[in-house]
Amino acid sequence: MTTPLKDLGYVPWETIKDSSGSAEAIPILLHSLAWGDEPTAQAAFGDLRERICQYGFVVDQATAATVPFLWELARLPQVTCRVQIVHLLKNIADARQWESTATTYPKLLNYHHDYVGWERQARRAVHADQGVLRQLLSEPDVELVEAATELASTLAA
Repeated sequence: MTTPLKDLGYVPWETIKDSSGSAEAIPILLHSLAWGDEPTAQAAFGDLRERICQYGFVVDQATAATVPFLWELARLPQVTCRVQIVHLLKNIADARQWESTATTYPKLLNYHHDYVGWERQARRAVHADQGVLRQLLSEPDVELVEAATELASTLAA
């Protein structure tokens, strides 16, 4: 198996934004998810979730760049919050906050931040690595299989 998160350095985190501003903390949070004990991973997950899928449905510019790393972590048995990661991927796949708002307020499409585009990119990123679901659906962890089944259903819709 390859080293987890080895490609984090290829993403210009300091030039993209998450809900808190600069996304430069995202690699640290992902590392905490990968190698932290359960309390550390849970705290990192909560912070990461707020940064890339605030309120469980509002994505930001950094979301699409983060999704491949979430898929990577979801595959690793040592990651203590795999179920939460899969639920987060489902939230991202379901995110249509900006797109829905833009149907009522089309001026949003001309806003200097491309919220609708970021949302679409994030959804595409979740779909791009959905092959990981095959592994997750065969895991012995019942809760993980249930979360993966829900995500598979969302992606098939």
